[in-house]
Amino acid sequence: MLEKTFLDRLLRHLKVGAVKITYWDGTTATYGQGKPQAHLTIKSPRVIRAMARNVSLGFGEAYMNGEITTKSDLSEVVRLSNQNRRAFQGLAKLRRLTHTKHNRNRRSRQAKQIQAHYDVGNDFYKLWLDKSMTYSCAYFAKPTDSLETAQAQKVDHVLRKLQLKPGMTLLDIGSGWGQLLIRAVQQYGVTGHGITLSKEQYKLSVERAKKLGLADKLTFELINYQDLAECPGLQFDRIVSVGMFEHVGRHNHKKYFQAVDKMLKPGAITVLHTISSQYAESTDAWIDRYIFPGGYLPAVSEVVELQQDFGWRLLDYENLRPHYAKTLHEWHRRYLQHHAAIVKKYGSKFDRMWQLYLSGSESGFRDGALGLSQFVFSKGINNQLPLTREHVYPKLSSKPKTAKK
Repeated sequence: MLEKTFLDRLLRHLKVGAVKITYWDGTTATYGQGKPQAHLTIKSPRVIRAMARNVSLGFGEAYMNGEITTKSDLSEVVRLSNQNRRAFQGLAKLRRLTHTKHNRNRRSRQAKQIQAHYDVGNDFYKLWLDKSMTYSCAYFAKPTDSLETAQAQKVDHVLRKLQLKPGMTLLDIGSGWGQLLIRAVQQYGVTGHGITLSKEQYKLSVERAKKLGLADKLTFELINYQDLAECPGLQFDRIVSVGMFEHVGRHNHKKYFQAVDKMLKPGAITVLHTISSQYAESTDAWIDRYIFPGGYLPAVSEVVELQQDFGWRLLDYENLRPHYAKTLHEWHRRYLQHHAAIVKKYGSKFDRMWQLYLSGSESGFRDGALGLSQFVFSKGINNQLPLTREHVYPKLSSKPKTAKK
């Protein structure tokens, strides 16, 4: 059959690892060298026809629908693809001949795009995130750190880079469920303002601030960062964004920097924490359709090049790639502990979608296709900043000073 011929021609180019395929008619074939690290069952020839149009979208949808199953660890399947990236580049011409519609990242659509992912429900995320509900890369000072410890360390790591002082104002763009701002207000005595487009995140953040008695120092707002930047005279001493820039969209990067530049005081610091890609390329079609509509993972060079348009200075850069691989592994482990309940409430298709997302993401970080970039910028030149990095990397036993009341 033509479908088998197509897949045979594709997989015979594997340079690293091997895969075993069981076809819909019961026949099997092994591709690559050595013992297969993955074993897939393809239940219909239409799966291969879909993959011929777009490998990622075709595979992802087939896996979600149960038309592809695996007897091996799902992350190994993604790893095999990452390791043989060059072998699959021949499909690029074919993909250009077909049309995969991507979600356009327009200002009018951004709220719905964010809500599509984050408003699945707080109860869902509570099942597998840590107790602080921190949904971004953790920071493992030791391999044995728990997720709770590592997430607390990540928040403190980011806050140290901001060089906060009592009385400062801090804006968190994409504030999630509020943990970073809660910590900043409690430990550094700043006044915090968080913005999000997720109704679920906003609701819980407000509840947490009120419960902790921080409502006079900590506020949250359901608003687009571009709308906030249009408020006359609004400026902050510090601006931070953790895990939000991925949603900005490739053609909106300059708009984000313009907004931050407008809201940041001269000489002040902003920290940008974002997933980055090793390659500047289009968003994966399956991720765009089912996980993060309208999103884009920037290459490091794309972010750094923008600073020259605003006179910013890059003070520090760090890649936490292995930390995110560990974070995702722990999220997936916790997710599987509630697997039956998730399937019962959300269905098998939803479950397979999320498992593919978590496994694929872990593999992307572990194999180096993805990175976790932390940029520290100053708005213009500030000669009063520390000469060393001691404020970022104190002894592990030290703790942030609690602000005097």
